[in-house]
Amino acid sequence: MIDSSSTPTTPAMPSIPASLPTVAVASLGGTISMTPSEAAGGVVPTLDATQLARSVPGLAEVAVIRTTSLRQLPSASLGYDDLMAALAWAEQEVEAGASGVVLTQGTDTLEETAFLLDLFWKSPAPLIVTGAMRAPQAAGADGPANLLAAVRTACHPDSAGRGVLVVMNDTVHYARWVSKSDALAVQAFASLDGGVAARLVEGRPTYFHGAAMRAQPLPRPVRAWPKVALVTAVLGDDGELAEMAVTGGYEALVVAAQGAGHVSFGYAQRIGTLTSRVPVVIASRAASGSTASQTYGYVGSEIDLARRGAHLSGWLSPLKTRLLVTALLASGTAAGDLGEALANWSKLTRR
Repeated sequence: MIDSSSTPTTPAMPSIPASLPTVAVASLGGTISMTPSEAAGGVVPTLDATQLARSVPGLAEVAVIRTTSLRQLPSASLGYDDLMAALAWAEQEVEAGASGVVLTQGTDTLEETAFLLDLFWKSPAPLIVTGAMRAPQAAGADGPANLLAAVRTACHPDSAGRGVLVVMNDTVHYARWVSKSDALAVQAFASLDGGVAARLVEGRPTYFHGAAMRAQPLPRPVRAWPKVALVTAVLGDDGELAEMAVTGGYEALVVAAQGAGHVSFGYAQRIGTLTSRVPVVIASRAASGSTASQTYGYVGSEIDLARRGAHLSGWLSPLKTRLLVTALLASGTAAGDLGEALANWSKLTRR
């Protein structure tokens, strides 16, 4: 059964069979909700959560579905406040008795939004993020299958205690490891380092490992969201753009560095100056792998940058490093304590 409502969501109807779990579904927009617009010349977000749920064959046989439409945006235009509103909605739904919650959104920023939500998600109930690579009117549209798989994952007992999960193409990913690895293909998401959490076989998620230890959820933001710059170090780069970001008022700097956390001689010198002004965190721009810590000693190496006051992000990707730094600062971590906070988070996070 599908129960649609506007925010705040109303309880499910009392006549619903008690044997079915309740899963709350909210939409934020994205390709999964897009239909053609002659004026725009392409597809745009139009379908709400109720319309999405009703388009999925067999969904009402899996769970009692409560639907809410939170936003109608392409995911590149989602902001921090939109996600905090979605987080509050998810918490309210769990408190109202939902076994799990599902958010549908665009895939362009899905790896970022899932990770940001995971930093703050406190409940053992699963919060699932899903979307689609093909719009509903396309041949072979994947949105209905992804939503069905997400609901099945949300109400499965083995999903509890795993934080925020991404479900796409019958594969379950941890928010910590997932990345969008293809711009347009249906198999767009991968978890290269940590590995996927589960695969759905015959409608059931099969997890490959037990629930691992998670970092303590961060306190909710106590200040305005800080501006944290993410710049990529490239061939022939002396770090001028990074310095411009700091001069422009950014409170922290994340450098997507080459290899295991390396930059040019000139870039290293700039970082040595910038670390006295703002926190500087070094991540690897490679698709997978960790920054090193004690291998290379030349000027611009990870050892040299650490000596100059930069922090190393380890396994965390540049995109997610930026979000973690942003969330830590927004939650009250002082700039001078950021290095210790990053290190503590990495020690506690095992997936």
